[in-house]
Amino acid sequence: MALAPLLADLVNGQLPIGIEAYDGSRAGPEDAEATLVVASPEAVGRVVLRPGELGVARAYVAGEIDLEGDVFALLEFAADAGHLRFDAPMLAKLVRETGLQALRPRPAPAEEARLRGGLHTRARDRAAVTHHYDVSNRFYRLVLGESMTYSCAVFTDVEESLEDAQANKYELISRKLGLAPGMRLLDVGCGWGGMLLHAARTHGVRGVGVTLSHQQEELATKRIAEAGLTDRIEIRLQDYRDVYDGPFDAISSIGMFEHVGRARMLEYFGRLYDLLPPGGRLLNHAISRPGEPPGSGPWARTRANVRRVAAAAGSRTRSKIHSDFIQRYVFPDGELHEVGIVVSMLQEVGFEVRHVESLREHYALTLRRWVANLEARWDEAVAEVGPGRARVWRLYMAASALGFERNDLHVDQVLAVRPDRGRSDMPLRPAF
Repeated sequence: MALAPLLADLVNGQLPIGIEAYDGSRAGPEDAEATLVVASPEAVGRVVLRPGELGVARAYVAGEIDLEGDVFALLEFAADAGHLRFDAPMLAKLVRETGLQALRPRPAPAEEARLRGGLHTRARDRAAVTHHYDVSNRFYRLVLGESMTYSCAVFTDVEESLEDAQANKYELISRKLGLAPGMRLLDVGCGWGGMLLHAARTHGVRGVGVTLSHQQEELATKRIAEAGLTDRIEIRLQDYRDVYDGPFDAISSIGMFEHVGRARMLEYFGRLYDLLPPGGRLLNHAISRPGEPPGSGPWARTRANVRRVAAAAGSRTRSKIHSDFIQRYVFPDGELHEVGIVVSMLQEVGFEVRHVESLREHYALTLRRWVANLEARWDEAVAEVGPGRARVWRLYMAASALGFERNDLHVDQVLAVRPDRGRSDMPLRPAF
């Protein structure tokens, strides 16, 4: 039996995509908007030996599988199809079709992270950040656009440009923090300096940005010099745990919290609390995970289970990013937390949480723009970072966009204040 029809049998129902195989066979509609191309027998071996997303991802990163056409249509099909049916008869057919040689274990692609040391120690955190961010500043510019902003934008409508939507995000955060001329702002995980540039130009603040990425520190410093703001903004290659020169009037943490980890959450928020004066504000912008599925939360269980459920919701195992591919290729050691846990931990260290806003749909729009940027300049991206790395970013960004659209991923802004003997110094009805 030819390979493409055999692979089509792995899923139930009508096949909405095309499948092409190295043996010349094809399955699925001729006019399919997306096609899965199995370029070598080794791809089948990877998937059989490691069923699920990791086997497929490794084959794709290695170039043994290709995704032609609409990558979102392919991923939507994969999500709807569920697990592939690798039962004994199917395995026997695949072995006969591809040969035992194809089923030999193969090393993972070079793009897979291999971190060592204790989880969320300084050295390991630096290695995780280096793996993800020290790829190539030029590559990130191809993907992110001129704003060089690697976090969820805020759109006023779906037609708004990505650059304007990123400026909207920085302005929204500035308003939530109440930034005003002369204030001192700390941006934790400052990236390429976008928030600090906006805050200095638009609101007249002085700022400090910290990052663990050498390439981010280098380019952010250059961008600030080109803007003529070196006397007002300082970029440091520094761990948040080593910042001691407070107080800062306000702190922003945008897309960095995912790297902190549940075990360090109280330490993280406690450090930021200590860097603020009474009345100082913190804006934490982070991807989060949904809460318990309907009917499975603590109120659906016996009273005796409530403490156990609450503890499990905050554990490192539960909060870890639930994707082997993302963990190994994109955000090693990344952890996502339900927003209620974040609110509780902020208040545990002394903050008063004043405002929570979900931007879930905005991140889906942002990611689709990034995927379009990457695909439009694919050859340049491959020349810059290699085909494997470009494939990683295409797959992870497209899959993440669908995650936000399907309510499997959230992103929230949480505004907190360090109260002053009961006073928050917040307006009665903030105009955010």
